[in-house]
Parts: sequence; structure tokens; C-alpha cells
Amino acid sequence: MEHVRQTLQQILVDAVRRAPAEDVPLLAWPLACGTAVSEKTRALAFENGELVVQVPDAAWRVQLLALAKEYLRHLSEITGGRVERLRFVLPGEMETR
Repeated sequence: MEHVRQTLQQILVDAVRRAPAEDVPLLAWPLACGTAVSEKTRALAFENGELVVQVPDAAWRVQLLALAKEYLRHLSEITGGRVERLRFVLPGEMETR
């Protein structure tokens, strides 16, 4: 069963890599963070090496900040190192910048 999961994961990664370059980091987020986290978060924007991810509340932001290095490692594998930083924002924060 693990072999099937790895094969499916690789198929998804390959599909993401074939997407338009500007979409790759946004599409890679759910693959990098996994199903449980991707169901509660949403990649909003990618610019100048920074992926902006919306989180539901401040507690989620704190928890994901603790895991940011691991997520960046996964994102780097998928995107070829294009994602250099993660910024976790709460709903509405993007509009105030």
C-alpha cells in the first residue's frame, strides 16, 4: 500500500511541476503540508520567493510557524527551490497590506 501512495504522490508532484510556473508554488502547498493542514489553510499568493498561506486563526499560525522549515524543505523539492519563505496570514490580513 505504501508503494501505491508514493506512486500517487509522485504523479501529483509531476503534474504540479507541469503547471504554469507562477502557479507551481500555490499548487505545491497541499502536497507539502498534507491533507489535514491543507483542508484548513489556503495558499493565496506567491511573489519574490515568498508563499503567503491563509490560516484560520492565530493558534494555527503559531503551530505552522514551528513547522515552517519542514514545509520549506518539501516545497523546495517540489518547486525546485522557488519558495524561500512562508508567511502565514489570518483571514483579512492580505487586504490590509
